[in-house]
Amino acid sequence: MQAKAQGPDTLLILLAVAILAFAASWLAPKGVFELAGVVGAGGRPAIDPTSFHIVPASEGGGAPFFGSGGEVGFLNFLFEGLVSGDRNAATVGLMAFLLIVGGSFGVVMRTGAVERGLRILMTWGGAGGGWLIPVLFAIFALGGAVFGMGEEAIVFVLILSPALIRAGYDSLTAVLVTYVATQVGFATSWMNPFGLVIAQGIAGVPILSGMALRLAMFAAFTGLAALATWRYARQIKARPQRSLTYRIDEAVRARSAETVIEVRRLGTGDIAILILLAATIAWIAWGVVAEGYYLAEIAGQFLALGLAAGVLALAFRLPDVDANGLAGAFREGAVQMAPAVIVVAIAKGIVLLLGGDDPTRPSVLNTLLDLVGSWASHLPDWGAALSMLGLQSVLNLFIASGSGQAALTMPLMAPLADLTGVTRQTSVLAFQLGDGLTNIVCPASAALMGSLAAARIDWATWLRFIWKPTLALLGLAVAFVVVATLTGYR
Repeated sequence: MQAKAQGPDTLLILLAVAILAFAASWLAPKGVFELAGVVGAGGRPAIDPTSFHIVPASEGGGAPFFGSGGEVGFLNFLFEGLVSGDRNAATVGLMAFLLIVGGSFGVVMRTGAVERGLRILMTWGGAGGGWLIPVLFAIFALGGAVFGMGEEAIVFVLILSPALIRAGYDSLTAVLVTYVATQVGFATSWMNPFGLVIAQGIAGVPILSGMALRLAMFAAFTGLAALATWRYARQIKARPQRSLTYRIDEAVRARSAETVIEVRRLGTGDIAILILLAATIAWIAWGVVAEGYYLAEIAGQFLALGLAAGVLALAFRLPDVDANGLAGAFREGAVQMAPAVIVVAIAKGIVLLLGGDDPTRPSVLNTLLDLVGSWASHLPDWGAALSMLGLQSVLNLFIASGSGQAALTMPLMAPLADLTGVTRQTSVLAFQLGDGLTNIVCPASAALMGSLAAARIDWATWLRFIWKPTLALLGLAVAFVVVATLTGYR
């Protein structure tokens, strides 16, 4: 593997955008809209696109370098971004939600039940059963959909790649059923807290709403991608020389006596925790659909999952698990969410530097919305939605962080949807698909490059192999975005 030149960190990109926003607050004109009626079941005020006008410079001055008395300045935009909103919105509500979810999943993963379940599944039939390829794909897709699995796939590539090669497949198959599956799940998730929840929170639509279409989308994408992976794996098993990595994999084939990782059988505690995880997912889905649960309630459900998983792990005395270790796992899981919280806060602070996101108050964002909206108004609704999908796909090549991209783009995309006749839920869908699917080829993705390194595949070979399947997935994404637009998806 050749060393990859590391791109700028997401925080550096956002800092550069903040500097530009500060300059724009002084140089760009600020404008306002008037409201006309309401849209949506929640009665959200609708923007009258014909009412935009620029305010005098005396009413729309630039942001100060140092703000005081609640004024947003460049040096305190991060603080203002952190404390903005309320318990049901960005940033305060989302911050609390993400910390609790991260901690709870940290406890679940610390029990080891999920990892042991996957390892045992991998060893059944010596990884030779044809049924195992689509099953593994579906499991890792669920991992991406439920808890944003990405970098975690690298470990499983290391485990799976030798086993699949010995069974007659190749290292490309190992990356497909692990990393690619997680990104298909991530892109079509109905509950992912690291992308979907952040985007919906910023867009002002109910958290985890629109679940029915997303569940259908997850089933369609996962089913078709798993089928394609199974067909490819069968072809390689019949003629291994067809693989682009045949020579790379030769070294593994030569070590036919390589020791297989020893895995103990699943215990009662492991099975109980896995059942608990599935039951919690069902409980959350029921709560959102039937009871209208929002951030506070969903956070409570995730906390219940973490507490119950910890109790089961201790009660069944799972290996290498103790109370202190579980407490540390919760803390570490919450800490891992800190970057996402900071990214959301910075992005919110940037919006505040530009004058805020209230269409009736002078802001540079309103001026930008009018410019983009005037261009998009010449497109049909589905064309505007597809342009959002295309923009999100391109941006993901530069901003690999899903939470960062959501925080940076949704403050513009959500109100733009109002101006173009596209629902805000559809704008979230466009973000979700554009962000997740292009992760399959994005060289700025640490998870992708780490997975390729674990399988000893260089990025050029991977791109040569995956570009057609990625285009097919994006084509399916186009179809779903068009359907969402035509049906008024909410």
